[in-house]
Formats: sequence, C-alpha cells, structure tokens
Amino acid sequence: MDASVELLEQRINYQFRDRTLLQRALTHRSWSAERFQRIPAVGGQTAENSSIAGRPHEGRRDNEQFEFLGDAILGFVVSEALLKQYPAANEGQLSQWKAHLVSANYLFQCARSLQLGDHLLLGKGEDRNGGRERRTLLANAFEAVIAAIYLDGGFEPTRNFILAHVLKPLDDENDLASFELSNYKSILQEEAQSQGLPTPKYTIVGTSGPEHAKVFTVEVAIGSRFRSRAAGSSKKTASQLAAQMLIEQLRSSESPAEDSPKVESSIDSIV
Repeated sequence: MDASVELLEQRINYQFRDRTLLQRALTHRSWSAERFQRIPAVGGQTAENSSIAGRPHEGRRDNEQFEFLGDAILGFVVSEALLKQYPAANEGQLSQWKAHLVSANYLFQCARSLQLGDHLLLGKGEDRNGGRERRTLLANAFEAVIAAIYLDGGFEPTRNFILAHVLKPLDDENDLASFELSNYKSILQEEAQSQGLPTPKYTIVGTSGPEHAKVFTVEVAIGSRFRSRAAGSSKKTASQLAAQMLIEQLRSSESPAEDSPKVESSIDSIV
C-alpha cells in the first residue's frame, strides 16, 4: 500500500508520520469483516482472531470511529471559516452554506476529486458492487481522512486540508449566488425522504427567448400532490428555484389537493 499512500499524500498535500492512521481511514468495515472472524474462547466467551495466520487481531480497525470524529471537526472548521469570511451574513445564510458544505453529496464530490475510491480497502463483495463510487461510502471516507490528519498532525494541518478541499469553492464571492442555490435539490430530496414521499422528479416543460438568452421552465413534482414550476436562465437555475419553492410548500402547508394550482416563479439571471 506504500506507493498508493504516497500518491494520496501528494493529492491531500500532507505526509503522515503514522501511516496506519491513513490506512484505517480508508478501511471499510466490509474489508475487516472478510479478514477477521469471531471464534469461541475459553469460558464460553468469544474472541476476535485474524483469519490470516500469525496476525493476532487487536480490535476492529475500520473507519467508522474516524468518520464520527472527522464529522465533528469538519463542522467546527466550516462554521469558523464561514463566520470569519462572511461577517455580514445572517444565521440562515451561514446555516445553509454549512449544510451544503458538510452534506454527503458535496463531500462525495470532494472525495472524488482526490480519487479516494482508488485507495479504499473494501471487501470483495462491496468492491464488486461498486463501493468505490458509492456516495455515502466515499463521503464517510473523506470525513475519516480528516480525523486521521487531526490525530497524526493536530489541528492546523487539518484546518488547512479542509480549507483547501472543502471551502475553496467560496473563495470567489461572485459564486455565492449559485452556491446558495446549489443545495435546494438535495434538501428537497432529504425532506421528501423524511416524510416518506416519492423521489422528486424534474421535467423541462418549456423554453423561450432567443438562442443567446434562452429561458427554461422546469417543473418538479413529488407524486401527484406536490409540484412547483420555476423559470431561469439555465436548466440548473430553474431546477434549483423550483426545488426551493417546493421545500417551502412542503414545510408550510399540509397535503394540497391534487387540483391545486402550481406554485410558479421566474428569474431573469443568476450570477
């Protein structure tokens, strides 16, 4: 694993003094489960022994505890950085930006940019089933790497890693408008799941305007009861605006009648 570790250290711009910490951060429980088994011990109790001869097992070594620690560190560093960088932002804005930056969807993209999937230790079954590209698995591994850096080098290199690989998209204030919109689709999906509703479906229902300044109208629907439409200068913008309105609809009203009018909105341009 040494060559693989060196390559990853280059990507994350941090060299570990104790590489076993990084190895643990990259170890999924499926890998441990295939290599360690519980066998009867003296007195009817059980003990964990390695299935690899000559290697006594000293406890589970997957990355779940590291994920727990990394999540806490990530939340603190993101909150601190946002507060310092945007002192005029209100609590709602800060909360929204933080929610996006620590979401599984966003961390999945961060993990993919570092090609973490190439370095994961997975069980054979998990590997065959596409675990190296699984969103939750990669997001969890990213948080575990944060914990590994913290345990190996302390807070400053951990903060630097998070600033470089998580908060960098906020360097340009001109991107704030699109960044602020970028989380509504994932929030809507989570809201629908929490209420036991179907997955939101997006449909382009219209386009207008000249080729150089097209306006797209997108409808998002959850089953046959909840729906909203929005228009924007891009499909992405229209989709996010429609999702934003449907979130408000879900939170502010009880199940509307199927024949209730659609909520509609439009926007001329988004930076």
